Amino acid sequence: MEENRIAVIAIIVENLDQTDELNRILHEFGPWIIGRMGIPYRARNISLISVAVDAPTETISALTGKLGRLEGVSVKAAYSKQ
Repeated sequence: MEENRIAVIAIIVENLDQTDELNRILHEFGPWIIGRMGIPYRARNISLISVAVDAPTETISALTGKLGRLEGVSVKAAYSKQ
């Protein structure tokens, strides 16, 4: 069984029409989410979201992959060394 990793996922939403689908995906991965912070940057009409997770690497990759396939959404993950 794979050990969980702590990661922070940075999400930039440039296509705000994707918000409902993005939230649906985050809800799907809810059991692994520690916390989330969203910042609407109205001056640029984008949203910045950070999501902290405690999950197996494979689960984090699945989450970032699904989010990254949304049009107008950029995603990067930073992992703990543990």
